[in-house]
Amino acid sequence: MPVNGWEFVILIVLAVVILGPERLPEYAAKLARFVVTARDMANNAKGQLKEQMGPEFEEVNWRQYDPRQYDPRKIVREALLEPAPVATRPTVEPQPADEPSEVAIGTPWDPDAT
Repeated sequence: MPVNGWEFVILIVLAVVILGPERLPEYAAKLARFVVTARDMANNAKGQLKEQMGPEFEEVNWRQYDPRQYDPRKIVREALLEPAPVATRPTVEPQPADEPSEVAIGTPWDPDAT
């Protein structure tokens, strides 16, 4: 979820108010180091995956794995618009009266279990 301009300004103002002007440069440097480290880790993982997969890496359609394409509103809309499956009821064969049915036998009950 991208941060728009006003949200970024509000975050900066909150950081100045919460951290104060004396600690803000220290935390900004920590954040910058974290971003660089995270980017390096992602690039290393990508390189390692590319090395392990070999030429198959170039054949993978990476756009299909992009999480931005999975819009919940679109998924719900498509699910509601597709036709519902027709439910069929299983046919029940009548049992002769002289054989007890499962309902007539009852459910086993163990008085020691309670």
